[in-house]
Amino acid sequence: MTATPAPASAGRADARRNREIVLRTAMRVFAEDGLEVSLGRIAQRAGVGAGTVYRHFPSKEILIEAVLAGHIEGLAAAADRWAARAAPGDALFGFLLEVIEKSAGRQHICDVLTADQGWPRVVMAAAGQRFRKALERLLRDAKEAGAIRADVRSDDLSALAVGGAALRSAHRDPERGTRLVRLLLDGLRPGAVTKAEAFRDSSSLPRHGTTAERFCVECGARLPARATGRPPRYCGPTCRQRAHRRRRAVQPQG
Repeated sequence: MTATPAPASAGRADARRNREIVLRTAMRVFAEDGLEVSLGRIAQRAGVGAGTVYRHFPSKEILIEAVLAGHIEGLAAAADRWAARAAPGDALFGFLLEVIEKSAGRQHICDVLTADQGWPRVVMAAAGQRFRKALERLLRDAKEAGAIRADVRSDDLSALAVGGAALRSAHRDPERGTRLVRLLLDGLRPGAVTKAEAFRDSSSLPRHGTTAERFCVECGARLPARATGRPPRYCGPTCRQRAHRRRRAVQPQG
């Protein structure tokens, strides 16, 4: 009695499953041990033969590109989920936070792919295009809802996500790192920054008797020049009273 051969669909299903196992394992191993890990080591960690890895990914460069493309495709899918379940502003900020959380610790993969222009790019280009479209759609909806500053661009958000992932990874306390990331994202909300002002360094303010421009020692606003008399220290009574209250608060009580 001869054995019935397995259908071709079963073989294809096994091949897809093995490919996914290799990808998930490679993402974890690259994040933990760096890019120097061999394909043989990845095969061992994945519980498959080295031939299985090489059959799907003939070189480590192709495997790394596939890992990163899979990561970006997953983020683009997350953007669709956020858009379907949350208000425009919440969707954008929730998505950015998820991008940062999921990208923390994987910066070295991005660095290698962006440093060498000779790497395979077809897979990455398709994934990157889908991610950018998803991000632009969330940003456009958030702007229409008035939930984000009007001058923010999609490339600003991409740069912020990269920086946020680095910040999240650098902090020893994950909860504190996430809190800092949230503070960073809050700066994108309308009204978070009303106007651009120069940083006030009180140690560099001109002293009495100079002809240089003077600034209020309380708020940093430029003071009008006076031809005669003692130069003012405050721009008005509000700043004068505020400074007076602060001095009283720090004086020792009798």
